[in-house]
Amino acid sequence: MNQRGSLCFLFCAILSVAAIAGAENGPTPSGHVYASPGGVDLKAYVFTPKTEGSSESKPAVVIFHGGGWTIGSAEWGFSLAEHFADLGLVGISAQYRLSDKRSVTPLEAIEDSQAVIRWVRSNADTFGIDPSRIAAYGWSAGAHLATCAAIFGDKTSGEVSGAPNLLLLKSPAVAVGTSEWIQDLLGDRAKAKEISPDLLVREGLPPTLIVQGRTDTVTPTPGVERFCDRMREAGNSCELHIYEGVGHLFTPSTEPDYDWPNPDPKVRAEAAREVDLFLVRLEYIKKSAVVSAAD
Repeated sequence: MNQRGSLCFLFCAILSVAAIAGAENGPTPSGHVYASPGGVDLKAYVFTPKTEGSSESKPAVVIFHGGGWTIGSAEWGFSLAEHFADLGLVGISAQYRLSDKRSVTPLEAIEDSQAVIRWVRSNADTFGIDPSRIAAYGWSAGAHLATCAAIFGDKTSGEVSGAPNLLLLKSPAVAVGTSEWIQDLLGDRAKAKEISPDLLVREGLPPTLIVQGRTDTVTPTPGVERFCDRMREAGNSCELHIYEGVGHLFTPSTEPDYDWPNPDPKVRAEAAREVDLFLVRLEYIKKSAVVSAAD
């Protein structure tokens, strides 16, 4: 992530005005407190599949919104969680602590990303979830949290794993080692390179899909490519789809991509379908579900 893009995380991590409107006008999910750090309740909002009469455990997708680690809410992921529920998955949009440059930093958000996945896995029976098939979806800063959950979430022995089994990343902040923005948020608590996924790749990380705009100035493509190359070198699976003519969150290259996002509808639809087909290939959903959703 370059200097120009760092300050603009505040604006460009929102999916779109339509996504927010969908969250406001769509179905109301069930909200569950998954952790209460410092007495602050953090909630996971669960969208269950509409299929009836099936007792078979289903995969889940936990969604982490973007917002530069400082703004945003779980509601931003509601329309996406509903989409995954329509495909037969359990869609879960997660709230996490937002950085305030004082007591809360991205370190706390990383803890929350692990905690919510650990909570989902611990409560798998309650929601009819297969605990061995929990994906994490994140965009921009949220993709950083999803990836850090995979990197750090299975480190604590004796606890239920807080690491996802699959990663779905959109315009991901996976190369933040030299970011002045994230270092400012961290203060003297840690160095940015200590939470930069591209520098922390190891064997055993989950299969990963990345969708990325070629001219992204916020989470530049070379850093994303480096992360994916290192994933493969470590023996992990990383599938990268780069879309020409668009930048961060698929904003056309002819427009600034560091302001309010304006995703190209065609590219956004193509990338969303690629995510769905990846879930088909990994046997999280059936191809017929993707066809039905398209109809």
